[in-house]
Amino acid sequence: MDPIVLGPNQPAERPYRGGVGIARLRGIEQPSAYSPEDFVASTVEIFAGEGVGLTRLEDGRTLREAIQADPTGYLGAEHVASYGDDPHLLVKLLDTEERLFVHFHPGDTFAEEYFPHYSGKAEAWHIVDVRGEPVVYLGFAREVSEATVASWFMQQAVDEFLAAMNPVPVRPGDTIFVPAGVAHSLGAGITMVELQQASDLSILLEYRGFPDLTLMDSTLGLGPAIVLPELDRSGWDADRLATLIVRAGSDRPLPPAAETYFRLDRVRPGSSAADLPAGYAVLVVLAGDGRLTGPASELPLRAGMTVLVPAGAGPQSVSGDGLELLCCRPPAPSK
Repeated sequence: MDPIVLGPNQPAERPYRGGVGIARLRGIEQPSAYSPEDFVASTVEIFAGEGVGLTRLEDGRTLREAIQADPTGYLGAEHVASYGDDPHLLVKLLDTEERLFVHFHPGDTFAEEYFPHYSGKAEAWHIVDVRGEPVVYLGFAREVSEATVASWFMQQAVDEFLAAMNPVPVRPGDTIFVPAGVAHSLGAGITMVELQQASDLSILLEYRGFPDLTLMDSTLGLGPAIVLPELDRSGWDADRLATLIVRAGSDRPLPPAAETYFRLDRVRPGSSAADLPAGYAVLVVLAGDGRLTGPASELPLRAGMTVLVPAGAGPQSVSGDGLELLCCRPPAPSK
């Protein structure tokens, strides 16, 4: 098997504005003002369904169908032994032109009960570019009562939600881990590579003012009484919050707690090649030019490319002075 170059996969008319940073990174035209997400190597469709979000290969199959037909070739025997034919990884390029709604994602237990075709959704944001001095909002700074959350939600008291949350300035090279249940919102002017569990479950604490969103949309069709108890209402003080954040320049690109869900490496080969071990991986080229060389193939790389490396492609070597890429992988196989 050879590495597969993946073109843009941007669902149309999402409920918030963005996509400028994706167009800049990829060197393409922005499809529309509402194209803030690019699903990379996606076996996950958006919650509304109809196949939207799934990556489609040149032969017409979806990536999900291709993996189901040859799980060992794509994912490797150890991964299949641990997780079956689910890659356990969704990678997105994401760009915000406006502040994204306050929301959170449910965990695995909730997903298993209500949406068994999905996992829960932990995620991590690797910031690749910013416009201005953006912030993200992450977790509550103090514990908030169940009654208060319910009142804010029903009144759509967004200012109260934001005032209770931690504003975190971000810059390129930062990585932030968002566990399931933790409330968050992204400020405008952020371009990121997002690693997620393979799921599209979001519970919107804020929905008013965003196109075509209703209360039932915001609660996955279940209603607030069922979904709001999944929210982490505990306080995240500075020390606790620091466990979710890795700042630019750190040798370790992910907080340790995130490695249960996915793995991330920054690769800068410089004057000598960098080796990538065999295994399922999604590469996002951030800067420069170079080459990806395997046992049976060689692929030119340039900034803005996204590449799926199946396990069956074998170990790879990355070369190119000035080249910088992210290597996104599923969690390590269980032992």
